[in-house]
Amino acid sequence: MKHVVGVSLGSAKRDHKAQITLLGEEITVERRGTNGDVQKAIELIRSLDGKVDAIGLGGTDRWFFMGNKRYTLWEAERMAKTAKKTPVADGSMLKGVIERRAVEYIRDEDKMPLDGKNAFVVCALDRYGMASALVESGCNLKIGDLAFALGIPVFPTTLSTLKIVADLLMPVLGHMPISVLYPTGKSQEHVMPKFTSVYQWADIIGGDCHFIKKHMPEDLSGKVIITNTVTRDDVEAFRSRGVKTLVVSTPEFSGRSFATNVIDAVLVTITGRMPEDFTPSDYLDILTKLEFRPRVEELQ
Repeated sequence: MKHVVGVSLGSAKRDHKAQITLLGEEITVERRGTNGDVQKAIELIRSLDGKVDAIGLGGTDRWFFMGNKRYTLWEAERMAKTAKKTPVADGSMLKGVIERRAVEYIRDEDKMPLDGKNAFVVCALDRYGMASALVESGCNLKIGDLAFALGIPVFPTTLSTLKIVADLLMPVLGHMPISVLYPTGKSQEHVMPKFTSVYQWADIIGGDCHFIKKHMPEDLSGKVIITNTVTRDDVEAFRSRGVKTLVVSTPEFSGRSFATNVIDAVLVTITGRMPEDFTPSDYLDILTKLEFRPRVEELQ
């Protein structure tokens, strides 16, 4: 039996384990959180190296992809390079594929009208495929990268503006600790309502689940949320706030969805390929073969 472990900087309260079978391959899949402790994550990766078939790197991104451009988060790069034998996948390229597919799925298969809708993507650098697909579907866009990562209450409305911001800031931000840019550990468990007017403006709220939850207001009545890595508690938090439809881009295994980095590590395991060898079309081909589809859940 194959074994995949996702090592996350997130809270250990979200840990999960499942047995799955894909393309005839039996795989034990698990997620282990380190509560924001980078050194603990490094030590865990080192202890797993050579003992499991693939490692997922979660609670961070090793890279951000924006079209043909790639930006590196160097703390995550250092974590990934701890492993000398076992491939480490962070899901950054896969994320762009599956979240674009999620938007296209609700538009084309579920016939959800998107043209003219207001879409708020809490971090579009991290969800560029999703943001691009929403724009291509006719949505009005607001981008939360500056507000959510840096606390600057400015919300760009075009992806071209985001590209300029990324080119200016990522050479500096890429060298900052991950905890400065993204909620890790126990900070993932706290909700502090903020930027409420933008949440209320939106018909669709998309992006990383922790970022969406970080500042969400008590009232999200009628909203559509597009995200991944949701637990039962996350679903109930959205339901209690009146969210109408939840779209989860990754499949559910044994009662919850795993993060994209874990799915990426699973795909590495069943194909025998290294993460850096995949292209977006490779991912699309294997996702189609596996019949992975977004999960659409009506909460009200």
